[in-house]
Amino acid sequence: MPDSLHCLWTLAPGDADYSMRWGQIKGRFPRHIDTGESIAKSRKKRRERGLRQRRFWTHLITNQDDFNRHVDDIHWHLVKHGWVCQVADWPHSSFFKFVKMGVYPMTWGHSGEFDFDAGE
Repeated sequence: MPDSLHCLWTLAPGDADYSMRWGQIKGRFPRHIDTGESIAKSRKKRRERGLRQRRFWTHLITNQDDFNRHVDDIHWHLVKHGWVCQVADWPHSSFFKFVKMGVYPMTWGHSGEFDFDAGE
């Protein structure tokens, strides 16, 4: 999504420090993006970029149905927020991997098809 990141992770065995991993990603990402975005005074004071939120939302997947609902929501999110008319219109989505695996048909997820929210 152009203004946020949604993902599902499986941490390595013995690694339960989700917050630290997410902090590493969020800390390194801005270093690879050109500067020039608008930065609030509070962020400038902390020497932060304007690219990411400080907070994040986490959910432990409990079973296959829960996983499926969250995968659907991640793919549907762009349509839900009006960035595209159908999921397949966003070329950077993992949706195409799921189509290739036979999980979704290419026509899945167009405006007006769903009205659900897996966790926002």
